[in-house]
Amino acid sequence: MQRRIMRSRNQIALASGILIALGFFGRFAMDNMDIFNYSLIIASIIGILPIAIQAYQALRVKVVSIDVLVTIAASGAFLIKNYEESAIVTFLFLFGSFLEQRTLNKTRSAIKELTEMAPESALKQMESGEFEEVDIFDVDEGDILLVKTGAKVPVDGTVLSGEGYVNEASITGEAIPVGKEKDSKVFAGTILENGTIQIIADRVGEDTTFGKIIELVEEAQDSKSEAERFIDRFSKYYTPAVLVLSFIVWLISRNVELAITILVLGCPGALVIGVPVSNVAGIGNGARHGVLLKGRSNT
Repeated sequence: MQRRIMRSRNQIALASGILIALGFFGRFAMDNMDIFNYSLIIASIIGILPIAIQAYQALRVKVVSIDVLVTIAASGAFLIKNYEESAIVTFLFLFGSFLEQRTLNKTRSAIKELTEMAPESALKQMESGEFEEVDIFDVDEGDILLVKTGAKVPVDGTVLSGEGYVNEASITGEAIPVGKEKDSKVFAGTILENGTIQIIADRVGEDTTFGKIIELVEEAQDSKSEAERFIDRFSKYYTPAVLVLSFIVWLISRNVELAITILVLGCPGALVIGVPVSNVAGIGNGARHGVLLKGRSNT
């Protein structure tokens, strides 16, 4: 059941948003408080399920995560019959998670497009002297390869014979083709626009310039910036602090509604989600437009 709920997070967020909109429509357009209350009650119940599951999983490993704070705040608001706050808090948190996942998927798509630019085969000179098409993984350093017009250069290498113009935009960003002749260097992933050349493989696979570019982009995506590390530390101490503050307010005032209001106001969902989403989106858009980030330690 838990897995089914977690897989349906986006659908739950959509349903919650529709119910909230229906509730406010019933209240202001139809002056019907029953529609308003029942819609927000249902939105609150379905919205809190995936968040509560994540909170429970975090508590099992002794982590007081932001999900714990949201779960307590939304549950408290629901218990004091403030359905509007409980429904909106859970919806905004789920919607933020949806935006984060959507951004991550777009970034992975950009990385995938980059890897698809890598050559998959090569014309390799066999012992008979003939050139045969082989998988790129069957090419070793020192092999002699043939590159024809319109083909991708399969490896980093040196031109042995022939002439041509190579589009090196995937490596240098320069759209104007570069002339190549004997002893010129060529790079994997570039395209021979005209001519025919034979090259000797100097670097193959992940050791090529293009392979290292892909590796650097993936490392930049997985690494955490200073801002993200700060947010991780911030959320680690912030969530317990808000819970303690709310408890102290209740002890002093004996006002449950005031204590719960502090919990609701203390949910920093936008702050926790915003930094990683903006960083990952920046890396993905950069990769799509030819701007490659080596790391994010100073971003």
